[in-house]
Amino acid sequence: MKVVSRAGNDRLAMVYIAEVESGGFIEFVESVQPPLSRTEKWVLIISTSLGCRVGCRFCDAGGYYKRTLTEKEIFSQIDYLVKRRFPENVIPVKKFKIQFARMGEPSFNYEVLKVLRRLRVIYDVPGLLPCISTIAPVGSEEFFARLFEIKKEFYPENFQLQFSIHTTDEELRDWLIPFKKWSLSEIGRYGSKFYNKGSRKITLNFALGDTFPVDPEVLLKYFEPDKFLLKITPVNPTFRALRNNLGSSFEKLARRVELLRQSGYETLLSIGELEENLIGSNCGQYVTRYKNRALCDAYTYELEEINPDSS
Repeated sequence: MKVVSRAGNDRLAMVYIAEVESGGFIEFVESVQPPLSRTEKWVLIISTSLGCRVGCRFCDAGGYYKRTLTEKEIFSQIDYLVKRRFPENVIPVKKFKIQFARMGEPSFNYEVLKVLRRLRVIYDVPGLLPCISTIAPVGSEEFFARLFEIKKEFYPENFQLQFSIHTTDEELRDWLIPFKKWSLSEIGRYGSKFYNKGSRKITLNFALGDTFPVDPEVLLKYFEPDKFLLKITPVNPTFRALRNNLGSSFEKLARRVELLRQSGYETLLSIGELEENLIGSNCGQYVTRYKNRALCDAYTYELEEINPDSS
């Protein structure tokens, strides 16, 4: 893997573009969460495939697909970021989150499970928090069975499992995520099994457009509030979201979050720094495809070429 360019603000978020040996480009991200310092919270967002098979309606990373990445290619992304900051692989970060969510659905790639087994061996990092973000595709049952065992053995209290839901309207959900996936009831059953008392709750992710229904009664039917939490984010400004006329009003999001909290769910409104949209580091954005174009609210940072001898 050869890192060829990057874009961003080193005090907030950086997107790195790398060429893999077989040809093609992947992206990975590091970010902090002001006002927290890097030693308090550091997030790596890693790709698991070259392209993405799913093609969600608001995600610029979908629409083409070549293959899944190898264990070595996944670790190369993590190693590159770690060695820039902590060359000895000793990572004194209170919350070091590695999220498998930049390009690709992680449950399509069994190499991800190998990486999860080896993370604690390779890195000295007490604050490690692995995170799988998934649409739960049909056919991924064996992956999730193995993931359950890995979580029990290696991360009994500190693992973050996130299901991308986006709406409780099943017809709309099928349009937003045009891939065969588990039903809400199947996600609820697996999540309830995956959760153990004292560990992190299972996260239900909603990139919540203004027209996406979220019915608390439907949620309560499948997801127990003491085992699941809701994470609400706006639909980020992407070319696909613009093409499909999808967007979010922050004022409407805040009102909807309050209603969900009243139904008994721990509900997080995660907006973050708007500068991340300009960088292209937020979920659903993909700098490589649009490196010669920009939206008024996204992809405005210029790519900086990286000399192979520089970091």
